[in-house]
Amino acid sequence: MKFLGLVGALLITTFVMGCAPTAAASDQATIRFHLSHFDPGVIRAPAGVPVTLKLENDDPIEHEWIVGAADVHEVHRHGTEAYHEGRATEVTVPPFSSKTTTITYDRPGDYEFICHLPGHEEYGMKGVLRVV
Repeated sequence: MKFLGLVGALLITTFVMGCAPTAAASDQATIRFHLSHFDPGVIRAPAGVPVTLKLENDDPIEHEWIVGAADVHEVHRHGTEAYHEGRATEVTVPPFSSKTTTITYDRPGDYEFICHLPGHEEYGMKGVLRVV
């Protein structure tokens, strides 16, 4: 019986140790645009700290990266702004190129990032900036 208990403990320890830990909050990250999806889909960032994001578009089409609360996305779902420039939270990235932006969120919470080009959000081009 002791043997079975030891085997069970080893299996549990191996399972727990083998699981990937949750990514720590960081002040820099790269988000890749690939096949009209964001990778990774969740970024963790510390509250009150400037976070530098490199946005890499591997696709042959333009994408946008807009991050914010629900009201920001509602405006963009129905807006007509075709190109975003000059706002750190709204970036247009041409095909096969990259851009860098730096943002700061003081309040912890989840802020969605979405590409609002026609059909892209529905296809799954969205993610979460988790401020902790």
